Amino acid sequence: MGAEEKLKSLGIVLPPPPTPMGSYVPGVLHNGILYLSGQGPIMEEGSLARGIVGVDVNLADANFHARRTGLVLLSVARSILGSLDRVERVLQVLGMVNAAPDFVDHPKVINGCSDLFLDVFGEAGKHSRAAVGMATLPGKISVEITAVMAVKP
Repeated sequence: MGAEEKLKSLGIVLPPPPTPMGSYVPGVLHNGILYLSGQGPIMEEGSLARGIVGVDVNLADANFHARRTGLVLLSVARSILGSLDRVERVLQVLGMVNAAPDFVDHPKVINGCSDLFLDVFGEAGKHSRAAVGMATLPGKISVEITAVMAVKP
């Protein structure tokens, strides 16, 4: 089953890809590698999830925010590639968490995105990853994630 069919079978509807907030592009496809710019958690109604994880946002909600961010990344990838079926493999994810100084569960937050990629791409969704805490993120969003994907010719 391809990624597009898998999305349908899971009942997943991707949000529209956001417009960049500066002089950059949402992603760059170069020599068969798709580099996706950092994205934030766009919720179902279109707002961005904001707050400091460990203060304003609990672990479960932050994990959901990371999943929502993964959906945005998939939406951007589809807009560049035309179809997620062109993704050969997710290579790397960098997850940044707007975290309280004493928060230590960054990997559990970013699992929301990683688990989504596994759900959609199966074994090809397994990737290398870093999950780190930040003192702040743009617009006070709770999570920002980037991804790198290998693309089929």
